[in-house]
Amino acid sequence: MNVLFLTLVPIADIQERGIYTDLLRCFAKNGHQLYIASPIERRFKEASRYTDAGAVHYIRIKTLNIQKTNLLEKGIATLTIESLFLNSIKRNCKGVKFDLIVYATPPITFSKIIHFFKKRDAAISYLLLKDIFPQNAVDLGMIKENGLIHQYFRRKEKKLYKLSDFIGCMSPANLQYILKHNPEIDNKRAEVNPNSIEPVSFKFEEDKFIAIRQRFGIPIDTVLFVYGGNIGKPQGIDFLLDILTSNKNSKAVCFLIIGAGTEFQKMERWFSDNKPSNALLINGLPKNDYDELLGACDVGMIFLDKRFSIPNFPSRLLSYQEFKMPVLAATDKNTDVGKVITDNGFGYWVESGELEAFNEAMTKLQQSKQHRIIMGEKGNRFLKANYIADISYSIIMNHFKNV
Repeated sequence: MNVLFLTLVPIADIQERGIYTDLLRCFAKNGHQLYIASPIERRFKEASRYTDAGAVHYIRIKTLNIQKTNLLEKGIATLTIESLFLNSIKRNCKGVKFDLIVYATPPITFSKIIHFFKKRDAAISYLLLKDIFPQNAVDLGMIKENGLIHQYFRRKEKKLYKLSDFIGCMSPANLQYILKHNPEIDNKRAEVNPNSIEPVSFKFEEDKFIAIRQRFGIPIDTVLFVYGGNIGKPQGIDFLLDILTSNKNSKAVCFLIIGAGTEFQKMERWFSDNKPSNALLINGLPKNDYDELLGACDVGMIFLDKRFSIPNFPSRLLSYQEFKMPVLAATDKNTDVGKVITDNGFGYWVESGELEAFNEAMTKLQQSKQHRIIMGEKGNRFLKANYIADISYSIIMNHFKNV
């Protein structure tokens, strides 16, 4: 089949590790022709380009800045990206008939592209629902509920759902939310298709573990809690700062914060003002370096703002499971990520903002290395049984059995 994949994540090589590239490799190894359309933001000062790599075709499209920019440019970029993508795909893929279009939210503004190729090629369309916008922005107070902006994007959202032959949701709660708030969606069109990866086995010898910790000035005998990922409003960063403040005099634990985002400067100011001896802030890392550093950590942390009414399911969970780390999650009550973690015995969950409960869970994880090892092994087994890219691929391809 000819598969068109649309994403706002820059993809230059599907051999890189990630939830999208790992899935795309499944398509490639099963003999499909892949056409991957992704942006090159203007801050990188590079021109649009088309690259053939055997069965994989990369359509890189120059756009305005989408990430790490002000709201005005982000908004304009989101509105203009659809036409840029469609024109580039039509120009670079002349004579190609697409059988399947796969795309992920964000954004919700790919409708014109999907409609065009569904009508022209009778392509099947599959949405990987990774983000429920605009409700997430309403929850965080970024846009007014039922205001003009909200109504505009809500129409866009509903149009995208209508154009999607199938919708893959990240979790059962995610699926239930979509069906409840969009009753026009036939439940046969929506299913659970979780975040997934091709897990790699990592084995760190003691000398490498020590060398990594020494390089970053992390004590060898401390229990290292790590947060890696977006540092933005969805994570409810104020609660993470409360945790760091509450534990800044502890010699038994250490905190490692790795990432970037709109709240990074707030985090940076806290570090500058408090100069904690047991916490380290790193402004993003290449994937290989990030993986190496994760191998020297003991517990993975997940944060979500407590105001969320939508059930998010953070993909960073998979990295922690891959490295056999127990997980400590502080989230809203609507997501089921905490239920998955606790029901399957690979970590603890508290409601975001409950500092005493979070510190109690930290103490449990801190006290017993054997307890952490057992939990980490359970998480890794759950990953391999449920969150494998081949499973996500099979869920999508199952819809072609009768085609």
